[in-house]
Amino acid sequence: MLLETRLHGIVLGGSVAKALILACAGAALLALDWPWSAGGVAAMVLAALVALRAAWRWDRTKIVVTNERLRVVTGVLRRRAASVRLSNLGTLEIEQSLLGRLFHYGTLIAGDLEVDFVPEPDELQELITGLAESRLAA
Repeated sequence: MLLETRLHGIVLGGSVAKALILACAGAALLALDWPWSAGGVAAMVLAALVALRAAWRWDRTKIVVTNERLRVVTGVLRRRAASVRLSNLGTLEIEQSLLGRLFHYGTLIAGDLEVDFVPEPDELQELITGLAESRLAA
């Protein structure tokens, strides 16, 4: 294995924002008298679950580059993997939005495999292209 990385941390942004909104709403409800405080506790628990689920999914998604293939592995209980053999790799593309260029993430497109929120996609593209070229030369 030459490289193993996770998706860029920006994927947590939406879920963290939802969790913060729920937590603020929960705190506001907790500040009120009964029966509103029960809703506040429920909102705080829901906020924690939203954040935990997002962090769990992020932690369990890996991008793996070996000498032979590019692989994306997700899940724990139900593991899924998609891969592309470097020897069969055609065009390797990177798409980056303005935000992606600012925060150094992008979408990597390798054949039928499309991976969003790849950290440092330029470096990953150079690594994969170099490996694919060296395999062709050998």
